[in-house]
Amino acid sequence: MLPKEQHVVNIARPAPVSSPAGQAFTTLLMRVFPLNDRLTAAGEELARTGGQTLARWLVLEAVQDAPATVADIARVTGHARQGVQRLADALVASGAASYETNPRHRRASLLQITNEGTANLRIIQAAQRVWADRLGAELGKAALDRASDLLCRAEQLVAQGLAERPDLDNET
Repeated sequence: MLPKEQHVVNIARPAPVSSPAGQAFTTLLMRVFPLNDRLTAAGEELARTGGQTLARWLVLEAVQDAPATVADIARVTGHARQGVQRLADALVASGAASYETNPRHRRASLLQITNEGTANLRIIQAAQRVWADRLGAELGKAALDRASDLLCRAEQLVAQGLAERPDLDNET
C-alpha cells in the first residue's frame, strides 16, 4: 500500500524491436498458427469420412503396419501417453482396434488395428490423398519441399532451445 502522498509513475517503455530475421520468424509463426487450426479442421473433416476423429486416425496410422504399445504410439505421434491411452481404449471399444499380449512386456499390451479399423483407415487415406494431391498441385512440389525443409529446421531449433531451457517446455 502506498502512502497518500506518493504517486505511482507510469514509465512507458518502448516495445522491444526484433532483428529483421526475428521479425520474419514472428511473421512465419503468425502464419503457422492459423494454418495449424485450419489443418486440424481439415483433418477432422477427412477423418469423419471413415467414421473417426483426427486423433483416432493418427493412432490407427501408427499401428497400420504393426502393433505397438501406447507408449510407442505416444512417442511417434508426439502426444501424451495418457491421451493416447484414452484414444486406444476408444478405438478398441468401437471395434477399430484390439489389444494383444505383448511378448516383450507383460503389462504393456500391443494395440493392433482390426479389419474394421483398416477399412475405416483406407477410406480416410483415400480422401486425404485426393485432398493432398489437389493442394500439392496448386502449391507445387518444389515450393512444398523448401517449406518442409524450413519447417523441419525450425522445429529442430525450437526443440533445441527447449532442451537448453527446460522451464520453457510445457510437456515436462
